[in-house]
Amino acid sequence: MMNELSGIKKSFYYLLLTLFSVITVFPLIWMFLSSLKTGKEIISIPLTFFPSDPQWGSFAKALELAPFGLYIFNSIVTALAIVLFQIILSSMLSYALTQMDFKGKNILFVSILITYMLPAAATYVPSYIILARMGLLDTLSGIVISNIASVFVIFLLRQAFMQVPKELIEAARSEGASDWYILRKVMIPMTKSTIFTVSLISFVQMYNNYLWPSLIVNSQEKYLITVGLNKFFTTQGNFAEQMPLIMAANVLSVLPLLILFFIFHKWFIKGISDTGVKG
Repeated sequence: MMNELSGIKKSFYYLLLTLFSVITVFPLIWMFLSSLKTGKEIISIPLTFFPSDPQWGSFAKALELAPFGLYIFNSIVTALAIVLFQIILSSMLSYALTQMDFKGKNILFVSILITYMLPAAATYVPSYIILARMGLLDTLSGIVISNIASVFVIFLLRQAFMQVPKELIEAARSEGASDWYILRKVMIPMTKSTIFTVSLISFVQMYNNYLWPSLIVNSQEKYLITVGLNKFFTTQGNFAEQMPLIMAANVLSVLPLLILFFIFHKWFIKGISDTGVKG
């Protein structure tokens, strides 16, 4: 009897997970199929799920109307640069917060967490003024520099560093290892699962960043994919006729993230389930 109830419970969980999975993936499938339809098919009533005659030319036409390849390249490059700086700076700060003793350490950490409570829009005006004085408006460098600090990354790395066995650190210190050596050879290798997961999350977040880049970038050749998509959406004429092109552009913008997920999904899931310490 207990086995039957356990089997029913598992079947219910699987059914529930399948339902949520379908709901999650359905918009992506609908977007892709809509990119292959005509404008009339997209707005037709009743709705049709599959295109009667797939319009593969929508992708080529969308690329002719706007340089989406350049937008995607800008987004990938800036996201990679931001993630690299975030991991380096956050690792250094997290090491100091967990392995060094200095006055005001707890106050410093609490102050960092308090900034996470602030609405992002509240920092836009002072950040804009700072970038303007540095001459970094309308540059990809401005996007990178204004995002190199992440409270989210600092918090997660600090928590991961706290789980590294103190015996390992003390053993390294007894051998005369410096703080730089311990950080590079002990802390980072022991928490690489967490670092990898945080890097992926931060990359996706920066790739999808829209509001801030739209405020500081004006030149088309420096648009990120999010800004380029918005401009493409607002500048097209007849909405119904251009809908397949808009859907095709959205598919192109999502493609790098889907490829990234399929390549690294095993490591991502492992990093989520891991405690943050390897070994």
